[in-house]
Amino acid sequence: MIVNDTSSERVVLPGYVVPERYDLSLTPDLKAFTFKGKVVIDFAIDSDELAKSNGHQIILHAQELLFESASYTLDDNKDTTIEAEQINVNLKETTVTFVFPSAIPATAKNLQLTVVYQGFLNNQMAGFYRSSYTNMKGESCIMASTQFEALDARRAFPCVDEPARKAVFLVSLTIPSDLQCCSNMPERSSVSLDPHTRQVSFWPTPRMSTYLLAFCVGEFDFVQAQTTSGVLIKVYTPVGKSKQGEFALDCACNCLELYNQFFKVPYPLPKLDMIAIPEFAAGAMENWGLVTYREVDLLIDPTLASSQQKQRVAVVVNHELAHQWFGNLVTMDWWSGLWLNESFASWCENYATDALYPDFHMWDQFVTGHLAAALRLDALQSSHPIDVPIRHAEEVNQVFDAISYCKGAAVVRMIQAVLGFNAFQEGLQHYMKDFAYKNTSSTDLWQAWEKVSGLPVGELMGSWTHQMGFPLLKVVKEEWKSDSVTLELEQSWFLSDGTVPPEKKLWTIPIMTCTADGPQADMTLMREETASVTIPLPSESGWIKLNAGQQVPMRILWTSEMLKRYQDPIQNGKMNAMDRAGLVTDAYALVKAGHMKPEQLIQLLQYYLKETEYVVWEGLAMVLGGIDSIVSEDVELSKQFHAFGKRMVLNLLPHVGWQAQTGEPHLTTLLRGLLIGLLSDFAFDDEGVAAEAKSRFQSFLDNPNDVQSLPSDIRSQVFKIVLQNGGATEYEQVKGYYKTASDNAERKHVLNSLGSIQDKSLKVQTMEWMTSGEIKIQDFFYGMGSVGRSNKMGREVAWQYFQDDFEKIKGMVASASSSLMDACIVMCCGGFCSDEKAKEIEQFFEAHPVPKSSRKIEQTLENMRANANFLKLLQSSDLSKETFWSNL
Repeated sequence: MIVNDTSSERVVLPGYVVPERYDLSLTPDLKAFTFKGKVVIDFAIDSDELAKSNGHQIILHAQELLFESASYTLDDNKDTTIEAEQINVNLKETTVTFVFPSAIPATAKNLQLTVVYQGFLNNQMAGFYRSSYTNMKGESCIMASTQFEALDARRAFPCVDEPARKAVFLVSLTIPSDLQCCSNMPERSSVSLDPHTRQVSFWPTPRMSTYLLAFCVGEFDFVQAQTTSGVLIKVYTPVGKSKQGEFALDCACNCLELYNQFFKVPYPLPKLDMIAIPEFAAGAMENWGLVTYREVDLLIDPTLASSQQKQRVAVVVNHELAHQWFGNLVTMDWWSGLWLNESFASWCENYATDALYPDFHMWDQFVTGHLAAALRLDALQSSHPIDVPIRHAEEVNQVFDAISYCKGAAVVRMIQAVLGFNAFQEGLQHYMKDFAYKNTSSTDLWQAWEKVSGLPVGELMGSWTHQMGFPLLKVVKEEWKSDSVTLELEQSWFLSDGTVPPEKKLWTIPIMTCTADGPQADMTLMREETASVTIPLPSESGWIKLNAGQQVPMRILWTSEMLKRYQDPIQNGKMNAMDRAGLVTDAYALVKAGHMKPEQLIQLLQYYLKETEYVVWEGLAMVLGGIDSIVSEDVELSKQFHAFGKRMVLNLLPHVGWQAQTGEPHLTTLLRGLLIGLLSDFAFDDEGVAAEAKSRFQSFLDNPNDVQSLPSDIRSQVFKIVLQNGGATEYEQVKGYYKTASDNAERKHVLNSLGSIQDKSLKVQTMEWMTSGEIKIQDFFYGMGSVGRSNKMGREVAWQYFQDDFEKIKGMVASASSSLMDACIVMCCGGFCSDEKAKEIEQFFEAHPVPKSSRKIEQTLENMRANANFLKLLQSSDLSKETFWSNL
C-alpha cells in the first residue's frame, strides 16, 4: 500500500490552548466599511503541551485586524484578569501573539481569553466582506457576508483557524434596525438598543471548524418550506425576487430528505438557510446551516432561465448539501484531506441530481464533465495527488481544482462500482455514525468499507489517492476466437505530451469490460504491470470495450482490430453513450500523446456522423474544439480541419434544429445549445446559419424577454454568431444588454460572447471594459476569456493586454481568492501552442511572480508545450495533405 503521512511536518499553532467555545460579537458599519469586534474564547489547557511551551503567550491566527486589548481569566480565579502587555502581529504568518506578564499556571485547566479589536469590510470576497447591489429603486446598496474557507475566518476574528480545532460558536450581530441578518443557527433574541440599532443573537452551533462559521447582513426577501423531517429551509433572495428562489427551495427540500435516508444520520440542525450573495468568488460555500451562493448558482428566473442553468443550480445545491455531512459533520483533520470534502460532495451532487431529476442523466454527463476534466489535468507532470501533502495551510488554495473535485469524484465512483452500491452505502453510514462531529483521515473511510465488504480497499484506493497521475492501459496482444477474446494488458503512467515517464508507477486497476451483451459480471483487479483477461463474445464479429462505463479514471490504448470492430456499435448506437463518448475522448488524448496516429482519430470521428446523443456530442465537441484551436496556428491545416468540422456540425443541425419543442427531453435542449455553440465555432459564416442567427437576434432586440425566438439556452451562442458577422453596431447592441439585463445569468451571456467580435480594436475595448470597475471582480475574467479564446488574434490581444495592465489586474484581486487570478492567467495566456510563446510567458512570470498561482502557471505552461508538440505531430501527418481530406 502507498502511504503518504506528512502529519509531523504540518505547520500549526501551539497546542497548549485548545479552543472549545467562541462568543463572538460584531458591529459592522456598512458606510465606513469597517466593523468592531469582541470575542471571548474558552480554552481547555493541555498541560503536557504547556510544559513544552512558552506559557507567557497565546498565539492565534489573525489577518487585517487592529487590536485594542486582550486579557484572560482562569476558571479557578475569575476575579483576577491578566492583561496582555504586548500584542505582536505577524503579517507574513497571519498570526497575533498576546504576551502576558506571567506564565499560565501549570495547574490551570481552563482559560477564558477576551479580545477587543476592529476590522475591515473588504471588497475581495474573503473574510467578512462587502458586496454592492442595486435595489428595486435603482439605488446602490451594500450588504455584508462571509467567506471563511480556507483560511479567512482569521480576517473576521482571532482564532485557531485549523480544521481539526473544532469548537462551539455563539454569534451576536449589532446592525441597523431596518436590515436583516442570519447566521448558522436560528435567531435566539433581537434587542432594540436605540431607535436605529438592534442586537441579534443566535443559538450556539454544534462543534465545528472555524471555516464553516457564517453570517450575513442586508435586506432580503425569502421563500421557505419545511421538510418532512421538520427542518425549516429558507432561500434568501434580493428584495422583489423571491420567486427566483423556488426552484432551489424545492431541490433542497427533496435533497435533504434524500441524504437523510442515504447516510442514515439525520441532518442535525433545526434549519437550513441558503442565500444569494451579489459578489462571490466561488460558486457556493457549505457553511453549516447557512449556505452562501453566487446569485447565478441559486436563483432561477421562471421565465428566462435556461435548462443548463437549472441543472447547474440543482447540481450546486446538491453539492453544498452533501457537505452538511461530508465536511461539516465529519471533517478532514488537515487540508491534505480536502478531497474527503470535495470528492464526495462532487460524487453526491451527481447521485442526488440523478435521483431527483432522472431526465438529466447525470452519470452519463459525468464522463464528459468531471472525468474528462480530471484526466486533462492529471495527465500533466505538474499535477498533484488527490490526497496531497500540505505543510503550510496556505498551500491548500492551489488545490481547489479538478483533482480534488473531479478526479476524487471519479475515484469514488470507481470504488462504488467495485464494492457495489449496497456495501458502498453501508460503509459510508458507519463512517458518518462513528465520526460525527470529529475529524478523520482517508484511512478511516477505507477501514469502514473494508469492514462491510471484506475487500482490500486501502490497497486499491491508496494507489489512486496517494500518487498523482493515472494509468494508460495498453492492449499489447490479442487473440480473437469465435466465442471469446483474450487480451494481454500492460499499464504505464500516462502523460499528455507522450514523454517517457520519469518513474515507473503501478495502480490497482479494476478491469471492467462490456460487449454487445452489456457489462460483463466478472471484474479483475490488475495489481502488476501486465495482466491477461479472457472475455466471452456473443458473436464471431463481436467487439469488446475495456473500462466499461468509463468507471476507472484511465486511458485505453486499443488495437487496430478493436477500432475496426467499434464502427458498427458506434454508428448504430449499440454501445452506450458513456462508452461512445469515452472512446473519442481517449482517442484524442492518445493521438496528442503520440500513442495513436492522427489519421486514425479522423477515421474514428467519421464513425460519429450519425451521432445524436448529447453526452457523446460533448466528447466530440471537446475533440473538434481542441484540434481547431491548435491548428489555428497553421493556415492551410486550419482551413482543411475547419471544413471537416463544419460538415460534422451541419450534419447534426437538421436533427436538432434551432427551435425548442414543447416537452422535449432535457438533454435535447442541452444538445441544441451545444450545437449552436459549435456553429459559432465552425459555421458562423454559413449563409443559412448567419441569417437565422441575425433574425433571432433582431427579435431579441425587439423584446429581450422573447424566449421563443431566443431562449437563454442559445442566447450567448447566437450573440457570438452575430458578433462574428457584425461590427460596431452589433457590438454595442450586445454590450448594451449588460446594463438592462434582469440578472447575472443574463449578463454572463454578454461577457461570454463579446470578445467574438472580429474587429481588433473592439476586442481591446472589451479587455478595457473588464478592468474598468464596471464589471464585478467575480465576473471580469469571463470577458477576458471571450477575447482570449475567440481566435488567433484574440489570443494575442488578451496576452498583450494582460502584460500591459498586469499591475492593475493584480491589484484588483490582490487579497481575493487565488482562483480569480488563476482564471485570468488561463483566459489570457493559456490558448497558445508554441514553445516560443511558452518561453515568453514563462519569462514574464519569472519577472512578475504570482506565488499563489505558481501551480496554475506551471500547469498552463506544460499544457502549452504539449499542444505545441501536438501541432508539430499534426503538421507531419497526412492531415497536412489536401488529398487526405479530399479522399474522406
